[in-house]
Amino acid sequence: MKYKDEDEIKRALGIDSWRHLSKDKMVRFVAMMPDMGTEVALKIVEQFPAFKEFAQNVVDAIKKSHESTLSANKESQEHVHRAYQDLRETLKRELDKDDLTWEQKRELIEKMQEAVREESQKDSENKNFLDGALKKVMLVGGVALALGVAFVGGRVMAESKDDPEGTLEA
Repeated sequence: MKYKDEDEIKRALGIDSWRHLSKDKMVRFVAMMPDMGTEVALKIVEQFPAFKEFAQNVVDAIKKSHESTLSANKESQEHVHRAYQDLRETLKRELDKDDLTWEQKRELIEKMQEAVREESQKDSENKNFLDGALKKVMLVGGVALALGVAFVGGRVMAESKDDPEGTLEA
């Protein structure tokens, strides 16, 4: 095991006390758990009576941030699409004028085509953004699952040490 005692873990996290374990450092702590001795990890987790609540608060904060980002993105996308729609309508009105030369009409048509390409590009960029946001949420879900597994797994290990005969009831 890489980490043999609590002090090594605190140093690796850059804290001098478990009271200073922030949400970010909690995620790092869970990621470090495979490199800790079981007894060391259990001893640390036991110091957090609200470990599950703390982990849930981390997930809730990230969820709220993600929802806020998606909402702002939706509004921004709607604004972009409205702006492109307004541009196309303006170009159509210009195109409907009878006194335009073929060259002027061709230029307006090219501007409309360019606007459609730009809007399509913005839509693709937005889909890439949403894909990245979904991956982040999935990562957070994985971390939350790891927190839960670490917490529950630690409790099961502790209980099995108290009951070496394996007579724990399900």
